[in-house]
Amino acid sequence: MSNTEQFDYKKAIEELEAIASKVEDPQTGIDEIDKYMKRSQELIAQCRDYLRGARESLLDSSEV
Repeated sequence: MSNTEQFDYKKAIEELEAIASKVEDPQTGIDEIDKYMKRSQELIAQCRDYLRGARESLLDSSEV
């Protein structure tokens, strides 16, 4: 993700939900599942970073 691109937590969660549906579909091939799992790992890492940043922001603002 570039610096100019704003992370959208809600869109990331929606994409993760879509990936889960695709992975659970018996018609999804193993190669596709591998691709979806890699993408989900990227999204999960981005969500964690976003949530950590939000938590730190809240903690910093409560200390003032």
